Formats: sequence, C-alpha cells, structure tokens
Amino acid sequence: MGCFSSRRERRLWLWTLAVVALIFASLGFSGRVVDLLSDDNAGAAAFIVALLLVAATVLTEGLQTKPTGAEVAVAFGVAAVVLMVLLRLTLAERSHLIEYAVLAVFVHAALSERAAQGRRVRWPAVLATLVASTIGVIDEAIQLALPHRVFDPIDMLFNTLAAGSAVVAGLVLARVRRSVRV
Repeated sequence: MGCFSSRRERRLWLWTLAVVALIFASLGFSGRVVDLLSDDNAGAAAFIVALLLVAATVLTEGLQTKPTGAEVAVAFGVAAVVLMVLLRLTLAERSHLIEYAVLAVFVHAALSERAAQGRRVRWPAVLATLVASTIGVIDEAIQLALPHRVFDPIDMLFNTLAAGSAVVAGLVLARVRRSVRV
C-alpha cells in the first residue's frame, strides 16, 4: 500500500485530511455562520447535530466490537463530562472543542492502526495531540492575515485541550476494553 500500512490507515488519513480541509475552509465563512447561529434555536440545533456527529465518530472508530457493560458505563461517564463542559462554553469555544477532538480521534486512530500493522510509531497518543494542536496553531496563525478574524492564543489552548481530552478519553475506553476482555 505504499506509505500506508493498511486500507484502514489510508481511510483514516483521508478522513483526517477532510477534517483539516473543513477547519481551514471555515476560516472564510465562519463569521457569517456565527451570526446565523446567534439565534438560540439555530445554535441549539447546530450544537445537537455536531454532538451527534461526534458521537457517530466515536462509535464508528472507538467501539468496533460489541461493548461490555463496563465500556458502556465509561463511555456514558465520558459523554456526560463532555456534555457538561460543552454546555458551559460559548458557541465559538464549542466549535473548537468539537473540531479538534474529532481531528485528534482520527489522527490517533490512524497512528494506532499503523502501529498495529507493525510500523514503528512512538507514543501515538502524544503524537496525535501534537499534530492536532499544531494544526490549531496554524489555524490561528492564518487568522492574523484575515481582516474578519481574530488571532487568539486562548483558542490555541482550547484546541490543545480538546485534542488531548479526546485522545485521553479514547485511551480510557481502550484500557477498560482490555481489562474487561482479559
């Protein structure tokens, strides 16, 4: 497969590329989207759709086999914490958390698949967090050149926290899966 260790790894990197492309594409129209979603009903609907998409990402990538009761309990616990955090944030902060969490999940899954296929990947969780955080820094740096956008180091922190939190949640679920199946 060339530079990919499997079809699954290739597919995961393509999804990663799609997420990155969407993040960068949103730089041009996000101001209009925020204005549109400033209506409480539209904002709530968009938030619910985004949460459903994140849940679909987690379910399709994180739970490829039938989960045990312990795995379901941990997943609900993680989901409850994420939901409570998201409810306390503004729309812009929520979007950062969702974008960079999904990005980190895909990067981590691709790196983990690569390692599972016998390729050397040192610390996939750390590397996934660093890759997603670096893309967040690039995203913010691009905003320096855009008149309708604002460079904000706090956003870089949110991006890093979102990426790290998503990877850690995935690691917790994987550990629960391994301990229950042993």
